[in-house]
Amino acid sequence: MNYQTVTTCLIALALIQSACGPYSAVEQNNLPLTTHSSQPNIIVLLADDLGYGDLGSYGHPSIRTPQLDRLAQEGQRWTDFYAVAPVCSPSRGALMTGKLPVTSGLYGRGQAVFFPGDAGGIPEQELTIAEALKGAGYDTAIFGKWHLGDASSALPTKHGFDEWLGLPYSNDMDWTIGMPTKEIIKAIKTGSLSLQEAMKTFAERKNLFMNPKLEYWNVPLIRSQQGSKSIIVEQPADQRMLTKRYTSEAVSYIERHAKSSKPFLLYVAYTMPHVPLFRSEEFAHRSKGGRYGDVVEEIDWSVGEIRNALEATGLEKNTLVVFSSDNGPWLLADHHAGSAGLLKQGKGTTYEGGMRVPGIFWWPGTIDPGVVGGIGSIMDIYATALSLAGVDNSAATSNSIDLLPALLGQPSSRDSLPYYRAGKLYAFRKGNYKIHLITEGAYGSGGKYTELEQALLYHLGEDPAEQFDLATRRPAVLADMLAAVKLHKSELKQVDAIFDQN
Repeated sequence: MNYQTVTTCLIALALIQSACGPYSAVEQNNLPLTTHSSQPNIIVLLADDLGYGDLGSYGHPSIRTPQLDRLAQEGQRWTDFYAVAPVCSPSRGALMTGKLPVTSGLYGRGQAVFFPGDAGGIPEQELTIAEALKGAGYDTAIFGKWHLGDASSALPTKHGFDEWLGLPYSNDMDWTIGMPTKEIIKAIKTGSLSLQEAMKTFAERKNLFMNPKLEYWNVPLIRSQQGSKSIIVEQPADQRMLTKRYTSEAVSYIERHAKSSKPFLLYVAYTMPHVPLFRSEEFAHRSKGGRYGDVVEEIDWSVGEIRNALEATGLEKNTLVVFSSDNGPWLLADHHAGSAGLLKQGKGTTYEGGMRVPGIFWWPGTIDPGVVGGIGSIMDIYATALSLAGVDNSAATSNSIDLLPALLGQPSSRDSLPYYRAGKLYAFRKGNYKIHLITEGAYGSGGKYTELEQALLYHLGEDPAEQFDLATRRPAVLADMLAAVKLHKSELKQVDAIFDQN
């Protein structure tokens, strides 16, 4: 199917009046919608802290990922695909809302992510991808990590998802040993805990990460359905079985919907390979990549099971599957962390290793196989999904770009990308060039916070590892990049940080 054909179909969809009334959130945002039997199912598979170089198809020499590699071979492997932030919550917020975190408020200047007990969540005025698709006639489900607020009003079933089974936040939160991480951070700020004492505590915890035991954490596994009270299935969650549980739920969901005429959005947000690393008995000690490799290979198995379910039910040709990661690898976890390949640094930074991630798209019969070098982002899944569902997103204040034309063989419409950290613009990409305005390593490692007097300039095609500064050698390019940054800032309407209000 070529791009012109799909465009014609979408125009036709826009002329068909919906058989049912629009979902309230769509109506409130003045987004017209349609329903049609050709609306495809959409499955988003999101790993946590998976590095750019952790899959076989992205160059890893020892971790075996045959299922993901097959998706990449039969679908599209994007080489320049990005998370929207270098840490969990802001990145996931961008996926859900189609907005840069600084324009939705889902970020923090002092607090990087949501912590247990925080009051906030996705703002009510934001139209999530689940709400938009539900208004277009879709069923919606999430199995896995949420990390966009654990208050009852912030859970995914309050933001458009029909059902959810998963963790409300990262699997390393709810320590049973010592002070909660958020309290340690507060104690440092107030001076009641010295930085030296805090670093000693974090060093002790790092040792526990290297040999994790279930009893070190008390994170809950929650089941929730829209309109019903959420229940804790188990606490602490048996993290060894999380990938299998998410997979079982996803496969069951697909099988149930094979008998339904309604399309669906299925979001599988794997808890790992975020530390602590747990895997089922079946995958223990299987990988040359050690415990980390075991975990990634179990995720790969999960992707294969989801694909098998689609093929067994005959849904594969009417389903777009997307696989990516919320940010780069958490390198401070040593051999329990992944790899960014030849990219610089990792999670927490605005270097390429912190935000460039795998991006695989699979839709047999619609997407032609290939390697795509255009720029894309997990934030763009939002506009792409709404486009496929027949929801007109043109009136919304979204930062998301529809990737459907690019998936169908046209150049990507995204030609630039901002790199934000803690509410500040650290770097900016336009075409193949990237400019750094602020540099900083991750969590006290890899370089101190520095506002640069002279911006750094890199050509990411020639130098994806960001080693050779071209600022003095290509002054015209530098001037153009600075002008692009100025234009971006002038068009941006930044809002207050929600995370800092807790």
